[in-house]
Amino acid sequence: MFETAIQKEVEQQVQQLLITAGNHFAKDPGQVEIKFDLTGKAAGMAVFPHRARPIIRFNALLLNENQEDFLKRTVPHEVAHVIARCFFGKRIRPHGQEWKQVMGLFGAEASRCHSYDVSRSSRRTLKRFSYQCDCRTHELSSIRHNRVLQGQRYHCVNCKQPLKQTSKPL
Repeated sequence: MFETAIQKEVEQQVQQLLITAGNHFAKDPGQVEIKFDLTGKAAGMAVFPHRARPIIRFNALLLNENQEDFLKRTVPHEVAHVIARCFFGKRIRPHGQEWKQVMGLFGAEASRCHSYDVSRSSRRTLKRFSYQCDCRTHELSSIRHNRVLQGQRYHCVNCKQPLKQTSKPL
């Protein structure tokens, strides 16, 4: 797959942010693999494979449709996950104080979610199934419904009773 000019700009920005963090913490954060293969509603995702360098996956469609904001928010957001984990360890909260500190270092707003139009990027919508407990009705996605069919049990967080299916897909 060919690389676009905006993708090259993202790669350059990632490298610059890694250098900024390395200078600030006086330690090289290492290399990051960058992919533009993410689909669906997420704009970006930091992945930490066991014994391999981190991977940052970006949604190319959302990047192309929201270039300026993507560079301003999404790229620093994902690099901050890598930096926070690198310098503070893997037991930190994903959007905790350490991550917020790195976002401040990058001069970026520490927001968790984007507001991009994802209607063209969304691939599927999951079926929903109705389940009941003693206090109310719940909607479980087809993923959780299939887990129930395989023996997984879910309980209501309020009344602690097991959920029982009440209908076919909604």
